[in-house]
Amino acid sequence: MSEMILLDFNAVSRKVGLSRKTIYCRIREGDFPRQVKIGRASRWLQHEVDDWIASAAAAR
Repeated sequence: MSEMILLDFNAVSRKVGLSRKTIYCRIREGDFPRQVKIGRASRWLQHEVDDWIASAAAAR
């Protein structure tokens, strides 16, 4: 099993180049990976964000 790496919002935003508003809008539309809630904190699985980037690049 591969290691699960969690990214905070700032890391996700830097990685994909999108603002907070755009990321949460795309989550609501089903066009971005949903966050994992850990207590009050939101984290994203790195492999899901990487897969989203790869699929966006492939769709070009």
